[in-house]
Formats: sequence, C-alpha cells, structure tokens
Amino acid sequence: MPSTFPIRRIVVAVVLSCTVLVSTTACGGETRSTENTTQSTTEKSAQDAALVAAKTASPTPSAERQRLAKTRFVANAGLAAGAAYQWIVKPFKAGKFKKGAKGRTFALVKAGLAGAFTYNRLKAATENAKGDPLLSKALAPLSSGIDSLKNLGGKLRNGDASDADVSQFEKVIGGVKDAGAGAGAPVKDQVPSAGQLAGG
Repeated sequence: MPSTFPIRRIVVAVVLSCTVLVSTTACGGETRSTENTTQSTTEKSAQDAALVAAKTASPTPSAERQRLAKTRFVANAGLAAGAAYQWIVKPFKAGKFKKGAKGRTFALVKAGLAGAFTYNRLKAATENAKGDPLLSKALAPLSSGIDSLKNLGGKLRNGDASDADVSQFEKVIGGVKDAGAGAGAPVKDQVPSAGQLAGG
C-alpha cells in the first residue's frame, strides 16, 4: 500500500503537467492566430489606403499630359478643318452661295452652322494646345486669326460672306495645320456628323 501512493502522486503530477502544457499551447496558438489576423487586417488596410491614394493622386506624368493635349488638339482641329472645307470652302468654290443657285438656302444654313462649329473647335484646340509647350508656342500667333472667325458663321448664314471671308477660313485652317505639323501633331480633315455640327 505505501508503494502505490508515490506512483499515484507521479501519475497525477504528470496528468496535471500535460493539462497545463496543452492549455498553454492552445492559448499561445490563439494568440498567434489573433496576431496573424490583426497583422493581415492592418496590411489589408494599408493596401486599401495605398489604392485610394493612387486613384486620387494625379497618375498622369508630364509626358502623358502632353500626349493627351496633342491628341485632343488633333481631334478638335481636324473637325474644324473638315467642317470648314466640306460646308464652307467647297460649296463656295462651287458657286452654291450665289443668288439663284440651286439649294442656296440649305447651303447657307449649313455654312452658317459650319462657321460657328469651326470657330468653337478651333478655340477648343487652342485650349488643348496649352498642355504642350511646343504646340502652344506654335499656335500662339494664330489666336487673332481664330478670333476673327467668330462672327463669320452669321455672315455665311445670311449670304453676306465675301471671297475674303472664305479665304480667312482657309488661311486660319492652313495655319493651324502647319502649327500642328511643326509641333509633332499633324492634323487631318475630319468631317463632323450632322449632330456634331448642330451641337457646335
């Protein structure tokens, strides 16, 4: 009987030690798991903040801004050139604006719309050019010529445009094309749709 008591004591001590060891390991595992969860949540928050900052910050470097400025300039100047040639220069040279010409009224209305459209697109192209220093510098001498087109749409619509007025459109459009080509932004005529023409 006395010999079984120490064995029982040893067994109880071993069982208690194992219990304490298992519970400590389990708690340590939970702590580690909680730390990992907290760390991954913190990392995710940091990544989300970085994405938001990237979206709100200006992602466009100077070269990209200049490229976009040239692209927009080419589009607006091309529409202006296409409208001026299609509905002002071409019909004028064909005699469509002369009194008694067949379809004169329709041609004059279209020319009036085209005159206003051309002026608006050239003003937009001038604004676009400000995003590119070389293009802006090339276009600067043409600003007074572009401004001179402002009221020619009304003259065309009323049938009061002269040879000099139509020549002014050709001269300004030619100057804009030359300026674009010299600054690495060549302009090609793009005839606008009726909807674009009416919308200005």
